Amino acid sequence: MQLFLRKAHLFQKTSIRMSMLTLVLVLLNTTLSLGQSGDPLEVATLDKVVEYALAHQPNVQQAQIDEEITDKAIKGKLADWYPQVNFTYNYQRFIDLQASVIGGNVIRFGVNNTSSAQFSATQAVFNRDVLLASSTASQVRSQAGLNTSRSKIDVVVNVTKAFYDALAMMQQIEVNEESIVRLERSLKDAQSRYNSGVSDKTDYKRATILLTNAKASLKTNQELLKYKQEYLKTLMGYPLDQNLPVQYDPLLMEQEIALDTTQEVNYADHIDFKIMQSQKNLQDANVKYSKWAFLPSVSLFGNYNLNYQNNNFSDLYNTKYPFSFVGASLALPILQGGKRLVKIQEANLSNSRLDLGLKNLKSNINTEYTRALASYKSNLALYQAQKDNVELAEEVYDIIQLQYQSGVKTYLEVTIAESDLRTTRINYYNALYMVLASKMDVLKALGQINY
Repeated sequence: MQLFLRKAHLFQKTSIRMSMLTLVLVLLNTTLSLGQSGDPLEVATLDKVVEYALAHQPNVQQAQIDEEITDKAIKGKLADWYPQVNFTYNYQRFIDLQASVIGGNVIRFGVNNTSSAQFSATQAVFNRDVLLASSTASQVRSQAGLNTSRSKIDVVVNVTKAFYDALAMMQQIEVNEESIVRLERSLKDAQSRYNSGVSDKTDYKRATILLTNAKASLKTNQELLKYKQEYLKTLMGYPLDQNLPVQYDPLLMEQEIALDTTQEVNYADHIDFKIMQSQKNLQDANVKYSKWAFLPSVSLFGNYNLNYQNNNFSDLYNTKYPFSFVGASLALPILQGGKRLVKIQEANLSNSRLDLGLKNLKSNINTEYTRALASYKSNLALYQAQKDNVELAEEVYDIIQLQYQSGVKTYLEVTIAESDLRTTRINYYNALYMVLASKMDVLKALGQINY
């Protein structure tokens, strides 16, 4: 009985340990999963949103993987500069030995079993493929890095615009909510005046219509905000099932509007120009590669061979017959039907095409900057006008509301003032978003967004 109890106690302790181990493994797996998908942000400021996007956006991650793939491919090409050592083993069983007639007699040569083991080594001295890989390795790596930078720049610009767009919608919702509060108060006033016989039911019905429309507008904007938030999450690579607590400061946003509009375009700073210039450098190397086809390929080699021969398989490896040699190889194509000249002409034409591409790209960058700057200036003027209009609209609404309560103004004028105030405030926040978004376009065209 005691033995049974001891075994039961031991089994219980083992079960507890296994349960604890299972719990630890589950928690570890959960932690790793969260780490891979990205932990949710506690506060989603613009800086944190951009930082998160650069770390988790799939396009950026793909570009980084492409960069690593390029690096591995370069190392694989450069490995051809190192000595290449190979081993070859062979066994052969002759069913019928080779025969030859000598002096009228059939003489057979060789043995029934042969085997060989060969060690061979080669060292490239000059080879245009390997030379191209070594001379362009840094440029190819640079181009891969530039592609990653362009992905990051696109992500930063798009995420920033989406962030401001979501903020503008949040501000519109806030305007709608404030408008509803005012309209509900106006509805109570209109109903009270109607009940007291001061005015007819027209004011009351107008107030009801305006309130209904304002609530419908609020619902529409709330649904649009859901879409804009989901779109922002997608651009960030953020978990769609997690909340994104966007935090903003309208005053800080206004401070970010300033931009020096007297700057001139420096094409060398633009990421697309850098990438095309890198392509041009690689094409220059390709022209040299085509010309190197007239040069010989030179390599060193050495072989060490072990041969085994015997009629009996069991005695095959008792005696070895080694031989070895070293040497040099030079291969020079003499005539290829003009193929090498055609390849050189093709490489030069591709080079000329890239020159034209660079020229066209400069024009496109200049157009991009001009368009972005014009958009920024027009949006800035609109923003400044709307900012002044908000103050005027608030002042007009307050005065007309007081005059209506005093019986000087009609309710129609109150509704017009309310509509003007709501529209002006919404236009103000839209203009603020547009000027910030167009500023990002200007900075991108100037090549001042670098990652």
